Order: sequence, then structure tokens, then C-alpha cells
Amino acid sequence: SVDMAVLQAHSSDLIAGATGAEAGYVTSGAAAGLLIGTAACVTGLDAAAMARLPDTFGLPSEVVVARGQRNGYDHAVRTAGVRLVEVGLPDRASGAGTRDAEPWEYAAAIGENTAAVLYVASRDARPPLAAVAAVAHAAGVPVIVDAAAELPPQDNLRRFIAEGADLVVFSGG
Repeated sequence: SVDMAVLQAHSSDLIAGATGAEAGYVTSGAAAGLLIGTAACVTGLDAAAMARLPDTFGLPSEVVVARGQRNGYDHAVRTAGVRLVEVGLPDRASGAGTRDAEPWEYAAAIGENTAAVLYVASRDARPPLAAVAAVAHAAGVPVIVDAAAELPPQDNLRRFIAEGADLVVFSGG
């Protein structure tokens, strides 16, 4: 038998070593990681706020995301009680143009009620994560990266933290 807290602490150290993050946490899947990460951005270390989620009254309860990065898994983010604030115009995906979201749109959408920025990583994600992270961090807002489908390549284990992500969620599948 093993003490789960000891196992989680050891796992955290191993994940941090592999990713360059401060710590790591094993969840039942990427969706669970998105939920837990969003909840942490909303509540911080306030145990009373944690206990009352998904009631976010009086807490930052908006997550900014590019419209073109929305997918079925953003339900895991919304489960924490937040509202998604969409930015951008995904005409690149429709073939009507070359535009998606721009850093200035993230900046304009971030306000006092913003808990986090969600960035869904993919080969075609725009704007670059580093640009989004710079805007978010200038406003004091953390960046959650949904990188569930971004392994392989192995380099991605460190890439998103290096580009400014505060929390990265991978799938073990």
C-alpha cells in the first residue's frame, strides 16, 4: 500500500522535472485537468470559495478564449462556474479569410472579472501562445493551455511552459 499524498507528491516532482513546470498533478484525464485548473484560477487558495463552486458570486468568473479554439471540451472549463468570453473571428477556419484572434482582442476582453485565459494548442492555433501569454500576464491573468492532443512530439512537454503558459493540461491517451 502507498499513502496517496506521498504518491501525488512524488508524481508532482516527476512531472515537474519532465515539463519544466513548478509542479504537476495526475488527473483522470485532460477534461478533469481543465476543470481543476480553472477552479484554481477562480478561487486561488480560498478554501471557502473552493467549497462553494460552481457558485462564483463575488469571484472572477470569466475565461477568455479565441472563438476559433472553442470545442466540446471547453465544457470542462465551464463546469467550474465560469462564463467563456470569446474573442476573434475564425474566418481562417471557414476559408473566408486569414484572420483568427489577435493579441489586442485578448487585451480588450480581459477585465476585473477575468479568472484566466484558455488557449487550445494545435499546429494551427493563432495567435502564437507567447503573444497571448504576454497580454494575459501584463494584466495579471494566468494562461491555461489545453494541450490534450499535443503529444507527441515530446518537445511539447516543455514548450508551452517555455512560451508562457501557467498551467498545461495533457492527455495520457
